[in-house]
Amino acid sequence: MSLASHLDELQRKHGDIEREIDNALLHPSVDDLEIANLKRRKLAIKDEIEKLRGQPTTH
Repeated sequence: MSLASHLDELQRKHGDIEREIDNALLHPSVDDLEIANLKRRKLAIKDEIEKLRGQPTTH
């Protein structure tokens, strides 16, 4: 998998989790722990995206 396609996939997952968080916040029955786990996953993906963007590209 190329770096660009990997970054695209991570950005898609990041957006998916963001939508999950937004939906969870609209429902008061959703557990705060579940929301915290989603936020942790979203942050981990963001960190991975930033790490990959900071890597020098080899041509």
